[in-house]
Amino acid sequence: MGIGTVEGFATADRAQVAAALRSMLAQDAVIDDPIALAPYEADAFTTRRQAPMLAALPASTAEVSAVLKYCHEHAIKVVPRGAGTSLSGGSHGLADGITLGLAKLNRVLKIDYENRCAVVQPGVTNLGISNAVDGAGFYYAPDPSSQLACTIGGNVAENSGGVHCLKYGLTTNNILGLELVLMTGEVVRIGGPHLDSGGYDLLGVLVGSEGLLGVVTEVTVRILPKPPHVRAMLIGFPTIEDAGDCVASIIGAGIIPAGMEMMDQAAVRAAENFVKAGYPLDVAALLIVELDGPIADIDQCFATIRAIAESAHAVSCLESRDDNERMKFWAGRKAAFPAVASLAPDYYCMDGTIPRHRLADVLRRIEEMSARCGLAVVNVFHAGDGNLHPLILFDANKTGELAKAEKFGEDILRLCVDVGGVLTGEHGVGVEKRDLMPLMFNQVDLDQQMRLKCAFDAQHLLNPDKVFPNLKRCAELGRVHIHHGKMRFADLPRF
Repeated sequence: MGIGTVEGFATADRAQVAAALRSMLAQDAVIDDPIALAPYEADAFTTRRQAPMLAALPASTAEVSAVLKYCHEHAIKVVPRGAGTSLSGGSHGLADGITLGLAKLNRVLKIDYENRCAVVQPGVTNLGISNAVDGAGFYYAPDPSSQLACTIGGNVAENSGGVHCLKYGLTTNNILGLELVLMTGEVVRIGGPHLDSGGYDLLGVLVGSEGLLGVVTEVTVRILPKPPHVRAMLIGFPTIEDAGDCVASIIGAGIIPAGMEMMDQAAVRAAENFVKAGYPLDVAALLIVELDGPIADIDQCFATIRAIAESAHAVSCLESRDDNERMKFWAGRKAAFPAVASLAPDYYCMDGTIPRHRLADVLRRIEEMSARCGLAVVNVFHAGDGNLHPLILFDANKTGELAKAEKFGEDILRLCVDVGGVLTGEHGVGVEKRDLMPLMFNQVDLDQQMRLKCAFDAQHLLNPDKVFPNLKRCAELGRVHIHHGKMRFADLPRF
């Protein structure tokens, strides 16, 4: 039997693949020792694990291309992996596949202040981009809570958001161009240091594609000048429903804050104990609202927000006096996930998005679910765009609690879809939400999405078993038609 024709690999096959890859990469860039492969069993979605056949760590676009070409020719599955911070199992390994680690591609290649962009490799951390341009008064706007560790390649794969995505958009709104290696080993460029590109919106297709379509080896990101003034406000409420109503009213008033985040009482207390951010401990919900821009605009908007908060029964309202205090406000929110770890042996972090006007109702129903299933839940989320991150507390050492937590999480996602929302806001589908995709898409929808994948990866070798509950052979699906023609890469710029 040839390589890639059976489920799992014999020892001889693994050795054969490892030897072939070592001829393309540095000797220590191929990992096949079972113990050394343990870190590649899972990403931050740790409830399921699977070690890959081996891991390959290329150091250049050319090496990525060589590996993918070899794997394509031998029908070997490939799972791209960045920093492994994914919360949906997007980079989990496959027993009969290679994990392609991109951590060595970690350089800032070019900073172009005139065109307000930077060209970076996928292994550069999210915060590393802002640090690279900070001295010139610029920054990269998307800022997920894991920005210290997560990489821009992973942000592209999952279309990551963050506390400032309300005003400045998700990753897809801040990417100008990509260098991409297709499964065949072909290298293409899409977009560049300009505002928009003609033709198909391939950037829109690729950002958020979860590693199913190609391997990103270079990213052109939009950088922005720092705003002249930034201030934040902490608003406490007696009920979480009041806080949800306040969020909807602020947006309804035409105010778009730079960031608007909410935490319930359990999250507030855990975060305050963890970082001493100065949070009030007697509130049922805490809203952080940040505004940036000219000081006159900030003052006027904060006056309106204060009035809205008072009408929503706010019991406290504190404005940051300086930038240090503002950063303390955010330090608590950004440390909320690790802080919650002090409340239970384990927690399960969910990710769903709902219409903003349904916040109060959905949060109430999550509380009712929590009481019914007997597991506590801590709510931390991007209130401004309705992206929920309920943290379900459980103890994996207790028989049945993991399964109960997963069922609770599934019920929350079903609720999100039922009220007009979606399964994910920024964590992706991966393996976690794969089997729930039919809640949002019928088979015709899923088939059309798979046709698009077939245009990029006809053998389903790139990150298979993710996103789609059932893969179909490309021959079963027929051609991909976009408007009047089949999607082709023939007209894209080549190297």
